[in-house]
Amino acid sequence: MHYLVTGAAGFIGFHTCRRLLADGHRVTGLDNLSDYYPVDLKQARLEMLECDDTFSFRRVDISDTHEVKTLFEETRPDIVVHLAAQAGVRYSVKNPFEYLNSNLAGFLSVIEACRAIRPKHFLFASTSSVYGANTQTPHKEVHRTDHPLSLYAATKKSNEAIAHAYAHLYGIPCSGLRFFTAYGPWGRPDMAYYKFTEAIIRGTPIDLYNDGCMFRDFTYIDDIVDGVTKLAVIPAHCNRIWDSEHPASGTSGVAAFEAYNIGNRQAISLLDFIDVLENIIDKKAVRNTMPMQPGDVHMTSADTSKLESVTGFKPNTDLRAGLSRFVDWYRDYHGV
Repeated sequence: MHYLVTGAAGFIGFHTCRRLLADGHRVTGLDNLSDYYPVDLKQARLEMLECDDTFSFRRVDISDTHEVKTLFEETRPDIVVHLAAQAGVRYSVKNPFEYLNSNLAGFLSVIEACRAIRPKHFLFASTSSVYGANTQTPHKEVHRTDHPLSLYAATKKSNEAIAHAYAHLYGIPCSGLRFFTAYGPWGRPDMAYYKFTEAIIRGTPIDLYNDGCMFRDFTYIDDIVDGVTKLAVIPAHCNRIWDSEHPASGTSGVAAFEAYNIGNRQAISLLDFIDVLENIIDKKAVRNTMPMQPGDVHMTSADTSKLESVTGFKPNTDLRAGLSRFVDWYRDYHGV
């Protein structure tokens, strides 16, 4: 099978490509190598992928409609996994137009290219942030996602709406992947677990927003990728029991569209998370309590029963094991 993975040099994209290559697939990777965080890390990931002869890379910005369409028509992948995006809730508060370019124009560029080649399945990165002001937990795909609390979440909600329209209009099976706080080796330096590890090792303060009274469904990267790759070969379908008078979110009776949570099924308090990290590093954190930040939510918690029923997905990495692997990688990569 031939896969095209956008955001191939990113955290989830890199690990997804590695798994697909290990499983014997051919992979074309696309990335613009943006400088949102150090490009050296992205280059190091790419160097590992390029050791495999069945991986090819193209440096393309997804907002370049012509380049994207040309690449898709040249490579004609069987399955497209669209992971390229401008990430970050807090970054979207200060840099909104970055999200317009990548997450909206870029998404449209990619799904338009899919319309031209008609892949067997189009999967795309959404986020747990789409649940926004909806405080029902654990989050289920049928829950309402009408009240995003950040521009980042709003763009991802928009991606789901666009994908549904394209699935309806052009018959492209589309699956939105609502990721819940991915972490692990080769991770993103802007993420809390990466910053906390760096600060504890260096002895500098860590900022605890909402006084640390936050809960996240931390999901180890191997479990994230397991969900993605299992789902990739099961194209979305039209839900025949969908009730148009009481339409449930995350599925459709008029289009081959589905949304799936990919999480660890356990909300962990940020304070407990830091306790585990301190124990692994064998050093106490210097804690700096801060107020709640704009765009943040108090809790994310995934119900993954839908994904499990379709793929057999079950996350199997506990927090201590996952963080231990990350800290080992961090020390090795940074030489500390």
